[in-house]
Amino acid sequence: MSALLLSFAVLLLIGMLISERASRTVLSTAVLFLLGGFVLGGGVLGVVPISSGDPVVATLAELALFSVLFTDGMKVGFTDLRVAWRLPGRALLLGLPLTLVLTAALAHFAVGLPWLESFLLGAVLAPTDPVFASAIVGREEVPAKLRHLLNVESGVNDGLALPIVLVLLAAAGGTEAGGWQLAEEIVLGVLVGVLVPLIVLRLERLPFLQAQHNLQPLLTVSIGLLVLAICTATHANLFLGAFAAGITVATYGPGFREEFEQFGELLTELLKLAAILVFGALITPAFLFQEIPWTGWVFAVLALVAARPLALLVSFLGSGLPRSQQIAAMWFGPKGFASVVYGLLVLESGISQADQLFHLIALVIFLSILAHSSTDVVVAKKLDQRQPLL
Repeated sequence: MSALLLSFAVLLLIGMLISERASRTVLSTAVLFLLGGFVLGGGVLGVVPISSGDPVVATLAELALFSVLFTDGMKVGFTDLRVAWRLPGRALLLGLPLTLVLTAALAHFAVGLPWLESFLLGAVLAPTDPVFASAIVGREEVPAKLRHLLNVESGVNDGLALPIVLVLLAAAGGTEAGGWQLAEEIVLGVLVGVLVPLIVLRLERLPFLQAQHNLQPLLTVSIGLLVLAICTATHANLFLGAFAAGITVATYGPGFREEFEQFGELLTELLKLAAILVFGALITPAFLFQEIPWTGWVFAVLALVAARPLALLVSFLGSGLPRSQQIAAMWFGPKGFASVVYGLLVLESGISQADQLFHLIALVIFLSILAHSSTDVVVAKKLDQRQPLL
C-alpha cells in the first residue's frame, strides 16, 4: 500500500504540474496514470505488484464507481432530461443498444466467443466516458449542442448499461443470486437511492435543520455515504442506488447539486485516477502481446472504429446535426471508467470465459484511453475553426 500511495502521489503531482500544457496538447492525465501503472506494475518495474485478487483492487473500484455514478446522476436530473433531450435520446435509446449488439457481433465472429458472453462483453464496453476526451466537453469553442449531447449521454449510459451487465453476468453463472434475488437487489438499490435523498432534503428544509451554506457540499456527501452504507447493509445494489440518488438530488435539490459540483468532480477524479493507476498495473507486456491473440486485437480495433460509429450513424439519421459534429460524436465514445469496473466484476465472477473477457475488455480500454485522450484537443481545434473533420 505504501508503494501504491507513493506512486499515486508522485503521478498526481506530475499530472497537476503539466495539466495546463496538457489542456492545450495531446497530453492527458488519464494516459499518464494508465502508462504510469503499466510501467510501475509487476510486468515492468514491479514497484506496484498488484494482482486482480488483491482486496485493494475491488474496494477501490467499488468506491470509485459509486462516486462516478453518484456524480453522473447529478448531471441528469429530470429537468435536464426534459430540456434538449432529442439528440441525447437518439444516442442512448438507439445508439447504446446498437453499439452493444454490434460489439457483441464482432466478439462472436472475430474472436469466436459464445453469444451470451459476447453480449456481456458488448454491455461492458457500451458505456462512454468523455472524461478521457475532456477537451471536447470542456471547451467553449466546441458547439454547445455537441457538448450537451456527450455530457448527457455519458451521464446516463453507465446507469443504463449496469442492469444489463448484471443480468447477463447472472445468466452466465457469474453470481449466486437467482433471478428474483437479483431483481430484488436492483429494485431495493433504486428505492434506497430515491428515498434517502428525499428524506434528507425534506429535513433540510425545516427551519431548525438548515445546513450552513459553505457546508452544503458535505451534506450531499453525507447523502451519498448514507446510501452507500444502507445499500451495503441491506445487500441492495449500491451502484444503481448511487445513480438514483444523484438523479434525485439533482431533481429535488438543484442548489445542492451546484454547491457539490466542483467538490464532487474533484473527489471523483481522484478516485478515477487511482483506479486507472491500479488498472494499468494489472496490464503487463505479456498480458498485451502474448496472452491476447491477433483476433483479439482485430476485435479491439473494430470495437473502437466501427461499432460506435456505425451505431451513431444510424442514430443520427434525420437529426439535422452538422456532419462534422456527427463525426466527432461518433469518434468520441471513449471506453471509460465504468467499463473498467464492469470488467473487474466479470474477472472476479468466476464464469468460464472470465479471463478471456477481461483481456479483451482491458485491451479495448487501453487502446481507447490512448486514442481518445490524444485526439480530443486536435478535434476540438478543428471544430473551433469550423473545418470539416474529413
